[in-house]
Amino acid sequence: MVLGCASLFFSAAAGAAQPKTDLSKSLAPFVPSPHRVVEMMLDAAKVKPGETVYDLGCGDGRVLIIAAQKYGANAVGVEISEGLVKAAREQVKRNGLENRVQVIHGDALQADVSRADVVTLYLLTHSNELLRPMLETQLRPGARVVSHDFEIRGWKPKRVETCNVYNRAHKIYVYEMPPKK
Repeated sequence: MVLGCASLFFSAAAGAAQPKTDLSKSLAPFVPSPHRVVEMMLDAAKVKPGETVYDLGCGDGRVLIIAAQKYGANAVGVEISEGLVKAAREQVKRNGLENRVQVIHGDALQADVSRADVVTLYLLTHSNELLRPMLETQLRPGARVVSHDFEIRGWKPKRVETCNVYNRAHKIYVYEMPPKK
């Protein structure tokens, strides 16, 4: 399975030295989500083939690649670190997913997520609060937002799941955008 090859890349990429980038606008440090957590996030969001998944702060691109490979989704990642953008784009190309996965070098706070069916996050609670107005404005009713470990204050999750990986409980918060008022 191609996913096994991706696992080798992600392990190596996580420890690789990254070129210096101005991360003053970074919403969180790069901490890759374990593969099992990524799959649980995408399962919890009920990602369907042909849907569009956005990953804000996409890091090495693992959410994007798994969304495309395992779930048949189209995926768009936004990442502020030049080194991580380069690594994610190389992995997308290595897996032959250029027609289904796009990695944008940019600020997640400036992203256009209006085409998203699902948005995934692994950012800090404060960062989620900064993104909340943009998500509320841009996402259509029924779009899902899934956050790893950090809730979105002021929103009530549709459900919260726990995934035990590496001797730690990872929380997965699932939100669904309500009808527009």
